[in-house]
Amino acid sequence: MTTRTASCRCGQLRAECTGEPVRISVCHCLNCKQRSGSAFAVQARFPTDQVTITGQSTEWLAPSESGGPPASFHFCPVCGGNVWYSGGGIADTIAIPVGHFADPAFPAPSISVFEERQCAWLSITGVVEHYD
Repeated sequence: MTTRTASCRCGQLRAECTGEPVRISVCHCLNCKQRSGSAFAVQARFPTDQVTITGQSTEWLAPSESGGPPASFHFCPVCGGNVWYSGGGIADTIAIPVGHFADPAFPAPSISVFEERQCAWLSITGVVEHYD
């Protein structure tokens, strides 16, 4: 079984994931853009029981842009990395920004959401489902 480890930049907060993600997505919502500091965000979701979190985190609850339940974001109190989050409408999963895996061979996303907020100069290609 595949095991992948995500961590913040200083390595204090880590998420060890076993098995394959249930969803890898690109999101163009304003919340994800602000969270990632980029024009979009890419995250992988794993079943909660397949993720082991180690280290200390600071939690911040944020409302969902879609009007759904809030999401619980967990940051490293040392370097500030947002290593994982949960909630936001997809129950029983933990979402991890793909960049925290630091793995150029990480599987590609299969879905792109909130495309009505996508930057005009951006094009998401490949085998991807597209949703506004």
